[in-house]
Formats: sequence, structure tokens, C-alpha cells
Amino acid sequence: MAKYDNLSEACVKEAFRIIESDGIENLSLRAVARKLGVSHQAPYKHFESRDHILAEVVRQAFDRFAKYLEQNPLTDDPYADMRQLGESYLRYALENPAHYRLMFMTVLPSANKHPGMMRSAQRPFHLLTACIERVWQMHGIEPNPKAIQLDGLFIWSQMHGIASMHQTAVMDTLEMSQDVLNTLIDHTMFRLSLAIGHQVPLPDYLSSVSE
Repeated sequence: MAKYDNLSEACVKEAFRIIESDGIENLSLRAVARKLGVSHQAPYKHFESRDHILAEVVRQAFDRFAKYLEQNPLTDDPYADMRQLGESYLRYALENPAHYRLMFMTVLPSANKHPGMMRSAQRPFHLLTACIERVWQMHGIEPNPKAIQLDGLFIWSQMHGIASMHQTAVMDTLEMSQDVLNTLIDHTMFRLSLAIGHQVPLPDYLSSVSE
């Protein structure tokens, strides 16, 4: 039998490897034990059930994602910060497709039973709503919590849509020029800025079309 200094963490790492290579439907504590070369009961000393180890994998994935987004230094321009946040979101999704699918394309364990997982899952969204609140304040508008959350969901849905399209080959079926595809992120951020009330100059690629 193999021995580990930190069996709990070894189980979590192996669980993610199983999800990445074999699919989440093949995750089980027995599978984790078999891959690690320990007794099938060993993981149960740290995780009560499959959902418990999955919740811990998801929690760590969200924490890693949030730390990546938090690397962006804040500026005096909340719109610029929001754009940077959006670009970082998409970059992370493209560079870490398995982590992204786990966080946003997986049926997660019960939020009520795994509050730690949910606290970590909320961190990235709180970064976005903090930017939106600064936008409101910059315009001298009293922040409205409900409206800020709705704006956050609107922006998040756009970023998630682009990230999800890049997870598949659907973009290749559209037969669009590479120039259009390369401009997609810039155009999305431009439209989002307009949608939340920011008066921005027309981008060059649109100005040339309208002339």
C-alpha cells in the first residue's frame, strides 16, 4: 500500500485528474483509492462521500480562479478594471479548460451541504460586482444592490457565452474571417460598456464600417 504525507490533498488532486481524464461521471472514492494505491476505505477517513470530495475539488478550483483574477491591480478607472477582469476571465477559461468546465459546466454538490464550496464560488462574482459598484459611484449614483447583481449576471453571461463557445468547435462552423474572431472580445467589452451606461468612442473597426 502506498503512503502519503497528506492523503486528503492527494485524494483531491487525484479526483481532479480522474475528472479531467475519465469524466466526472467516473469519479468515486473507490476510483480515487485505486489510482492512489491505497485501501478503498482510506479516502473515507477524510471525505464522507463522493459529493464531499467533489465539493473540495470545486472549492479549490474556484479559489485558484479567484486568485488569478485578483492579480489585476486596481486603477482609478473602474471600466478599465472591468475590462481587465473580463479579459482575465476569458484567458483563464482558454488556458484551463478542464478547471473551467468543472466550475461552470458541472452539476455541483448541494450548496446548503457544502457552504465552503459556495463561499469560494462567490469570490469571482464579488470581484465583478465590486467593479460595477465603483462604476455607479463614479457617475454619482447611489449603488442599488439588486441592479448591481443583475448587471453582474448580465456581464457574466456574456463572458461565459464566449468562453463556452471556445470550449467547443462551434466557432469553426461559422465560417467567419479570423479578423472577426480576433475582434470578438474587444467588441464584446465595447458593447458591455455601452450597456451599463458608459459613453465610449466608437472603436476603429466600427468607425471604418460606418464611413
